[in-house]
Amino acid sequence: MTLSELQRIKQWHVAHKSEHPLEYQLWDAVLTVWVMGWVGWMPAYAFEQFWALPLCGAAILAPRFYTRWRRKAHQAHKLRCDWLASR
Repeated sequence: MTLSELQRIKQWHVAHKSEHPLEYQLWDAVLTVWVMGWVGWMPAYAFEQFWALPLCGAAILAPRFYTRWRRKAHQAHKLRCDWLASR
């Protein structure tokens, strides 16, 4: 995902925070995990904690995993996901 896509989704969540508070908090958690992955991979590598590198890699991909999961759920009519159409 590009930073502009992350920003677009975040702006939608901020604009609709009162209507979708759980979705807003969930996206913040995804972004927190994403930042933790980017911040953590260098120390994990430097201190030879190689077991943490796959976790950091998964954390870096968290927004992509989350948006794919939401898109599939939206297409299957299990969840309504208005921010997918806000391109």
